[in-house]
Amino acid sequence: MAGDTLTSAEYIKHHLTNLTYGKLPDGTWAWAHDAAEAKSMGFMAIHVDTMLWSIGLGVLMLYVLRRVAVNATSGVPGGLQNFFESLVEFIDDTVRGSFKAKNDLVAPLALTIFIWIFLQNLMDLVPVDLIPYLLGDHGLGIAHFMKIVPTTDPNATFGMAFGVFFLVLYYSVKIKGPGGFAGELTLQPFSSDNMIVQVIFIPINFILEFVGLVAKPISLALRLFGNMYAGEMIFILIALMYSGGIALGLFGGVLQLGWALFHILIITLQAFIFMTLTIVYLDLAYQEH
Repeated sequence: MAGDTLTSAEYIKHHLTNLTYGKLPDGTWAWAHDAAEAKSMGFMAIHVDTMLWSIGLGVLMLYVLRRVAVNATSGVPGGLQNFFESLVEFIDDTVRGSFKAKNDLVAPLALTIFIWIFLQNLMDLVPVDLIPYLLGDHGLGIAHFMKIVPTTDPNATFGMAFGVFFLVLYYSVKIKGPGGFAGELTLQPFSSDNMIVQVIFIPINFILEFVGLVAKPISLALRLFGNMYAGEMIFILIALMYSGGIALGLFGGVLQLGWALFHILIITLQAFIFMTLTIVYLDLAYQEH
């Protein structure tokens, strides 16, 4: 695809456009045929490729984990069982080190988040033209646009971040009670023994604490999205070099290999950071200030 008649700008835009289905301004529901049409759908649009790949990878994760659990043996473990036992032990140690309370949900949640996000990030190592070529105009002809890395879509990262945020709010209210949670948002960091001064501090405290509270899901979502989007953009720019001749193509191949090896660290680190911050935020929901 990099060698087609598309200009560099059109090629980049093509790879950064989601397969979108939604409601057009005239009221009809249809597939978007270009980025402008997708934008015109506004809120009433579904990024089908993001939904397809994220849910598909989630199902794959559940299938593999169930298969390992069913075939687990107390004797000498196989390679896959040994890998997942090591992974579970690592995440369990991470949870014990960051989460001081007792909640049987946190460790399984951390394991799910880490593996699911890692698998979504791992799709970034698939050549940028491969899937669009196979499913697009040159292959099966069923999807002109196709973004296979769900975490390069802010809708996916914000969806996961809001899921964590709702858990934080739930446990904050459950552990501290509505009054305790409200007090946490209004009675710190500034306080006074003088009742009048304390009343004056309440709106100031609320603004400061509310900003800090809302920043949690935003930072979770944007950190993951920004890193993965930048990584995908670099792969796309490297792919453009293959249409510049043999010498530039060979240089692009070397760059792609080097960036792919380095990117393995990034995709793992981003999954770990999202998991760790989830554990820390849930721990803060249990702490009373």
